[in-house]
Amino acid sequence: MDRAYELGVRMFDTADMYGNGHNEELLARFLKQGHPDAFIATKFGIRKAPGDYARSIDNSPAYIRQACEASLRCLGVEQIGLYYVHRAEAGRSIEETVQVLADLMQAGKIARIGLSEVSADTLRRAHAVHSVAAVQSEYSLTTRDMEAEVLPACRELGVAFVAYSPLGRGLLSGSLDRDSLAENDFRRNAPRFGDEALEANNARLDTLRAIADMREATPSQVALAWVLAKGAFAIPGTKRLTYLEQNIAAASLRLSADDIARLDRAYAPSSFTGERYTAEGMKGVNV
Repeated sequence: MDRAYELGVRMFDTADMYGNGHNEELLARFLKQGHPDAFIATKFGIRKAPGDYARSIDNSPAYIRQACEASLRCLGVEQIGLYYVHRAEAGRSIEETVQVLADLMQAGKIARIGLSEVSADTLRRAHAVHSVAAVQSEYSLTTRDMEAEVLPACRELGVAFVAYSPLGRGLLSGSLDRDSLAENDFRRNAPRFGDEALEANNARLDTLRAIADMREATPSQVALAWVLAKGAFAIPGTKRLTYLEQNIAAASLRLSADDIARLDRAYAPSSFTGERYTAEGMKGVNV
């Protein structure tokens, strides 16, 4: 995080469910070390027991207020810069949820409202209650379904689009294999990373590698540059300084119109094998 800050990164994205608050507490220590202009985005809405993958979605007004107070304590801040509905709860009015968030804004607890993995219709209904600053959803060369309706709706409404997993959870690095995944890595159970699916998906990366070679860049950098060229913000995660620096350098890589067209053709929507999550992980997606 220190190195990212040195290189100009100011937005740090987390959620209350990441380590059940531990990740927010880690950011609190970072903020206390003298990074006053760091912008923090966090999320609420997914409830799960420590160590469990099973989850429930909760957007009840009482829980939103409880979760907000807990995140403020964990982060050690008086106001959250951007507060996302991590997943919208099926059957609950998004208008009610956004009104609670608007009340938290009025109280000074949060500065901006965000939504994650929502449909274009849900975004429009939410935005009619209070302006939505950002929508965060999975988006990369491996996952392009947002292009059909959600990205156009964001452009229409002036809502920022934030792409998580812009490297397809490491697939677009061009060097991922199952043997490199830790035993507790959730990708071992993700359909897209099963033995046969991963072999098929890795075999599709020739165009990405070719453009990377031509641009004297890595496949990951080209994949990130493609996301940025689509008008999205990208929030790649990494545990290694080398990859962090490579990812940040991708912001300076300018792909040509021909590069983008080649990537669009080679990686058309739904061209990769396997769903991005299990059924459990898809709870609350595109609600």
